[in-house]
Amino acid sequence: MTMVRSTLPEPARGIAGDALQESLVDLLGLSLIGKQAHWNIVGPRFRSIHLQLDEVVSTARSYADQVAERAAALGVSPDGRPETVAARFDLQGPKEGWLRDTEVVRLLVEALETAIGRLRKRIDATEEADKVTQDLLISLTYELEKQRWMFEAENWPRED
Repeated sequence: MTMVRSTLPEPARGIAGDALQESLVDLLGLSLIGKQAHWNIVGPRFRSIHLQLDEVVSTARSYADQVAERAAALGVSPDGRPETVAARFDLQGPKEGWLRDTEVVRLLVEALETAIGRLRKRIDATEEADKVTQDLLISLTYELEKQRWMFEAENWPRED
């Protein structure tokens, strides 16, 4: 088996590789949450949220590709297999069946908030290990925070 050699020394490669793999799983899971909600949303704000969910899915899929390619460039084989995502993904997903628009918004705010919190830890972890990976994670965090803000604004004032 041929292995791509890394430009990073160990353990920096391991730190960056772990951060990238964990981010890949989160992104693939977020894209699945977004699509499931996209297909099942109902309510008076159906259309606007339906379209906004596509933005989240597009962002998650685009960054999943970038994250996986960064891992491969470092000599770390990215693992986006369904069984890997199913075993390691632990963000709250939607319930089965139709989803009220307010419920979808709440779900996305919580899922994005959790993913962002994890990304911030990975940003800190990669600061010394690999600034290029850190930069990618910072860009991703920026995009997910923008999406979280837009969903948070959908349910204002809150209906707690």
